Amino acid sequence: MDFLSEVTLLQWSILIASALLVGINKTALPGIGVLPVVLLAQFFETRLSTGLQLIMLAATDLVAVCYYRRHADWRIVGRLMPFALCGLGLGVVTLLFISSEAMKPAIGLVVLGLMALNVVRKRMSPENLPSGLVIAGICGVLLGFTTQIANAAGPVAAIYFLALRLPKDKYMGCNAWTFLLINWIKLPIFIGEGRITFEALKIDALMIPFLLLGAWAGVKLLPKMPQRIFELVIEVLIFISAVRLVVDFFI
Repeated sequence: MDFLSEVTLLQWSILIASALLVGINKTALPGIGVLPVVLLAQFFETRLSTGLQLIMLAATDLVAVCYYRRHADWRIVGRLMPFALCGLGLGVVTLLFISSEAMKPAIGLVVLGLMALNVVRKRMSPENLPSGLVIAGICGVLLGFTTQIANAAGPVAAIYFLALRLPKDKYMGCNAWTFLLINWIKLPIFIGEGRITFEALKIDALMIPFLLLGAWAGVKLLPKMPQRIFELVIEVLIFISAVRLVVDFFI
């Protein structure tokens, strides 16, 4: 039987909502990228859910890069990527021994811990802040690790870019290129792990219009948002998403 015929109406609704969120996530609000992780994991088998989302993410990464291609700071992206690849490798090894489901509360706790550190950072004098390489190393490894485990690296990247006090356009440009590189590297890894299947590709092909609609909505939304509101929305969504990852594991 065709797997598409087995997808329920509720599951289609979750897929469409996730596609819209992924589109908006890539062009306006990076902090909401964890929300589809939670939605898909609740209504689909865990390994399949991560594969479904990665295909969506990789597709909308192309849209985001096309729109923000001139705004990236390659010194920032280049400093982060080697550490992110190390974290990605660590995630691959970890999944050989620990299920992605068991890692959800750990990811949530890590993100909450980083948010607490970010609050401390804001209260510290500039001369006492860690060097750029230290911040890039810590956040880069966590980014690679969490994105390989559950596509949940959005909050980590957001904390890193917010810590650099980037303006909105540069923030979005760095975010777009970082995740284009990391997500397209992940595609063959996910295929090898059996997390991306032909059935997942067929399902996500039907989500392309909703991904594009979400990306368009994000492009229209971002220019109207003041910088402080932009950062506040991201921080609130990070907190809610991280708490949800922890709480869902125990419910």
